[in-house]
Amino acid sequence: MYSNIRSFALCALWATSALAAPSVERAAFVRCGTNDPPAALVQQAQQLAVKPEPQAAALATLTVNAYFHVVESAAKRGSVTQTQLNNQLTVLNRSYGPSGIAFTLVSSDFTVNDQWATGNYDAQMKPALRKGTYKDLNVYYLSDLGGGLLGICNFPTNASPGSSTYNQDGCDVLAQSVPGGTAAPFNQGGTATHEIGHWFGLFHVFQGSACTGNGDSVSDTPIQKTPTSGCPASKDSCPSAAGLDDIHNYMDYSDDSCYTRFTSGQATRMQQMYSMYRAGK
Repeated sequence: MYSNIRSFALCALWATSALAAPSVERAAFVRCGTNDPPAALVQQAQQLAVKPEPQAAALATLTVNAYFHVVESAAKRGSVTQTQLNNQLTVLNRSYGPSGIAFTLVSSDFTVNDQWATGNYDAQMKPALRKGTYKDLNVYYLSDLGGGLLGICNFPTNASPGSSTYNQDGCDVLAQSVPGGTAAPFNQGGTATHEIGHWFGLFHVFQGSACTGNGDSVSDTPIQKTPTSGCPASKDSCPSAAGLDDIHNYMDYSDDSCYTRFTSGQATRMQQMYSMYRAGK
């Protein structure tokens, strides 16, 4: 899963880098951590940030084909149902709809494999299960994703068909984070929403972990230094900068119940990144 040649967003323990923010633990889960986005993607985001951003309402609706793959250990066979996957799709469409993005669930499948269910065998699992092309979303719901992880997903890049980057594209998500799962307070489908944001090229709202610099390179997300835990009434990790922390943003680390929005700038960024890296691929 942790290939050196692919770019990914890892909802895990934070990498030990100067830009890494502290981990945020809730209810025995580590909410999310990330390797920094690849330099080329950061540069592209910064270039897009200086261009006028059309309002989300002006964007054409983008419909993305989605394929859901449930991979469980033998001991946890049957822990996720098709009804829960349908409810997850509803959450995604509700979350992304205001951004002009819709998902069509083309198919879902169920596999029992003790090794694959851990997330440590993506190089084997993903090429075997993935469907569609680079423009299509594949989400793998794993019953035994290790280390308290809630999810991991690839950033978009210039991936050649047949390459490992292409074949291993998609998101790994803890199976019990689907709506009605047991991973409270992360069991309302918010993990998939967050991870798919990375798939579209979004960074965390606290990218850079500082009160200066480019942050997430989206003009309408206030600069934010630290991830959010739980769902506080408000939070301001950069009091000298304009705006409060966007604690309800899907790209923060708040509890699922706290998530409510992407900004207009994020909506534009997702469609821009999709058009550049995924559309027609």
